[in-house]
Amino acid sequence: MPRRHGISKQTFYRWKAKCSGMSVSDAQKLKTLEDESRRLKKLLVESMLDVSALKDLLGKN
Repeated sequence: MPRRHGISKQTFYRWKAKCSGMSVSDAQKLKTLEDESRRLKKLLVESMLDVSALKDLLGKN
């Protein structure tokens, strides 16, 4: 079945272990939270790079 849907068996069983017993609304909430977490991590990295660039700029003056 996993190959028919274009995913590996490993991915299928990882999803099954992660999501078994969840309702559809719980899975949707989990996906939303994971997306938000990914977005916040990206913002954090970008701000850390900005701070680093500013420190480099101020340190050279």
